[in-house]
Amino acid sequence: HLPSMRTPTEMIVGLVLCPCGLLLTLTGTLAPSWRQVSLIPDQPMDVVWEQGIWDICRERQSTHDRLCGQADELGYFEQVPVRVAQGLMPSSLVVTLVGLVVAALGVRCWQPEPRHLVAGVAGLVLLLSGLMSLVPSSWYTQELWALPAPPGSTLTVGYSLVLSYLGSCLEILGGLALALSFHHCCKEC
Repeated sequence: HLPSMRTPTEMIVGLVLCPCGLLLTLTGTLAPSWRQVSLIPDQPMDVVWEQGIWDICRERQSTHDRLCGQADELGYFEQVPVRVAQGLMPSSLVVTLVGLVVAALGVRCWQPEPRHLVAGVAGLVLLLSGLMSLVPSSWYTQELWALPAPPGSTLTVGYSLVLSYLGSCLEILGGLALALSFHHCCKEC
């Protein structure tokens, strides 16, 4: 019989979701707003600290004056959830890139039939990368209020943490979709 020229749906879904997850995770990793600290005692009411995994920024919301590279006087960067995030988030980005390269080799780009085994392996790699970024995001959220902050200040979740979560979930879903390629591989055997 003639080979089908259609790319399987699960491969298309995986190749759409995973790069979107990569962009969200990259933004969440680099942007300094995993946690916002506001209503800080002895500071003007409109001052907000944005704490990320690499930097602390101080913003005055009335004038939008923002100054990053603030001193870590409370030992925020020495905390285990922050250190784990500093290690796992960049590692997750590298594993995602490797998974996308393997997925490109498995999905029909320049060949008549997709390589289901290669696409399935890429799915497992991308699933792993999603889990690697979900673990620090979840742990940081769990410890959000336990991390050091000035007494009496208000703590809220920052947008970078939300983007990291969303990116992780998209990578996991995309990896699972690509891993469904193993089903075609088993049918061929």
